[in-house]
Amino acid sequence: MSSQPVLTGEDFEAATYRKVMWRLMPFLFLCYVLAYVDRVNVGFAKLQMQQDLRMSDSVYGLGAGIFFIGYFFFEVPSNMILQRVGARFWIGPIMIVWGIVSACTMLVRSASSFYAVRFLLGIVESGFFPGVILYLTFWFTSKHRVRMVAAFMSAIPVSGIIASPISGWILARMNGVGSLSAWQWLFLMEGIPSVIAGAITLYFLTDNPAAARWLDSREKSLLLARLQEEEHSKSGMGQARHRFRDAFRSPRVWLLCLVYFGITAGNYGVGFWLPQVIKETITNTPLAIGWLSVIPYTGAVIAMLTVGHHSDVKGERRWHFALCGALGAAAFAASSVRGIPGGVGLAALTLATMGGLSMNVIFWALPTAILSGSAAAAGIAWINSVGNLGGYASPYLVGIIRDRTHSMTPALMALSGAALASALISLYVTRRSAGRRL
Repeated sequence: MSSQPVLTGEDFEAATYRKVMWRLMPFLFLCYVLAYVDRVNVGFAKLQMQQDLRMSDSVYGLGAGIFFIGYFFFEVPSNMILQRVGARFWIGPIMIVWGIVSACTMLVRSASSFYAVRFLLGIVESGFFPGVILYLTFWFTSKHRVRMVAAFMSAIPVSGIIASPISGWILARMNGVGSLSAWQWLFLMEGIPSVIAGAITLYFLTDNPAAARWLDSREKSLLLARLQEEEHSKSGMGQARHRFRDAFRSPRVWLLCLVYFGITAGNYGVGFWLPQVIKETITNTPLAIGWLSVIPYTGAVIAMLTVGHHSDVKGERRWHFALCGALGAAAFAASSVRGIPGGVGLAALTLATMGGLSMNVIFWALPTAILSGSAAAAGIAWINSVGNLGGYASPYLVGIIRDRTHSMTPALMALSGAALASALISLYVTRRSAGRRL
């Protein structure tokens, strides 16, 4: 469309972005809720599956985390494919396949089959999250992007709010129905919605503003002009349009991988082990565990939206991110105190979840601010894939620690260290950008 800036009023521009937001974000939000449920519902299934399959904590931790090994190998090529074929015909099939694979977890009978299905789930889901982060750059400038990412990523705690009591109910009510264990019903019932949503995606999602029939010509021109202006502004600040290989040659990209590693280590340390912690410190009733698991995620929703909005209003990223990391580190350390009452420990883990997931919201404004072009597609995927290895290391490490010490204290201290390291490294990476209010 037109390469010239479009002269419009602020009200028209605001209305256009609201229209795009309400068209895209609720559906993407729903899809991520389903993705996250299928990724971490193994934490609830563990409460019964571990005994049925005679798994140690180490075996469970490795199986939960091996998801991210498959994720690692296929994330970058998946994002490059999305850039070529478009979001609609890539994200839709991905969702259909991951729903099927997640449901097939009900068929595992041994450690090896558990590892295999989790590895396969990581492969098929690898293109979704980085694909959506890239997809948002086709619609929104950096001025709006943190708020959109905050709205999208609030699906993580919302998935916990929705799925935790449902998972608890399934474990409490479905055992023996149709000759299946309750944990088998959990995987089946929570995998089917992803298949349905994937089919809807093929008809609903629009690849970019130019292809949007639901926008008029003035709205399309506005969106495309704003995106082009942002690309030109990057060039004006010495940020020439990057090539694919630039993403892998940048020291800042590799440091951002470490930052994201620490974030995911903390978040999945909570996601995969929270039901077990509640079982050991408060109650062993599945339905009660489900409802208590809602508490940390409810706090996280409020924190993510508040921090994302405040960061956008102030136009500041680095200190918002670092302070959230400091909160997470302090809360993990507090929750590790031996003999702490279960309710106090849950409150500390709630604060840790709030800090860790708020870090997630702000983080994705950092790589998109320093990369453009094909390097943005590769860089986003590379940071997410390498960083998400923290999702492999964290549950496995926690499992090993629990098997050897029969305690969560050392594991929680390790998660505290990861959050603190992420905060400190982020301040170093963004120091040269502080003058630009990154």
